[in-house]
Amino acid sequence: MYRSMMQVYVKNSAQALEFYQKAFEAKVLCDHRHENGTVAHAELDIFGQIFALCETQENVKIPGNTMQFCLHFGEGTENTVNKVYDVLKDGAEIHYPLSPCDWSQLMVGLIDKFGINWCIFV
Repeated sequence: MYRSMMQVYVKNSAQALEFYQKAFEAKVLCDHRHENGTVAHAELDIFGQIFALCETQENVKIPGNTMQFCLHFGEGTENTVNKVYDVLKDGAEIHYPLSPCDWSQLMVGLIDKFGINWCIFV
C-alpha cells in the first residue's frame, strides 16, 4: 500500500478546507476545484496524516455518528489539543467537554460545524 488517508465529504468545502487548515495548522498538499469553486479533491497534512476532503454532491448532512476521527497526540501536547479545540469548537456540538477522562489527561469529543465527528486527546 502506498498510503492511507481520512476522506470526508462536506457542504461548503472551500470554507471547510480553510477551517481545517487553521485548526490543525495544516499544509495544503493539493487543492483541485470544480468550476463553481467547490473542492473536487484536496489534501491536508495534519501532523503527518493525510486528511482529504471534497464537496458532497448530496443535500444531506450526516450527523457525525457513522465514523469518528480520533487524534491521539501523546503526553505533553496539551497546548496542541487546546489550539485544535479553540478552532473546532466554533459551531460544534460538544459531546465530551474539554477535560480529563479515565484514559487521558485532556480530551474533547465533538461534531464540528461541517458534521465531522472528532475525538482529540493527549
